[in-house]
Amino acid sequence: MEVKHLIKDKKFWFASFLIAWAAGLQGHMMWLQKQEAFKQKFGTLNENEDGEEH
Repeated sequence: MEVKHLIKDKKFWFASFLIAWAAGLQGHMMWLQKQEAFKQKFGTLNENEDGEEH
């Protein structure tokens, strides 16, 4: 398959976008888990507020 044909192929772009989106979502979920683990270990920095999370 030629590169020019691959660039014009919509399925190729859709698959690439889907893979990039899934990787981004996975990275975001890992980051959220890291944030939650940090909060559980050290508590929130704004403990003097009435339980509001920012």
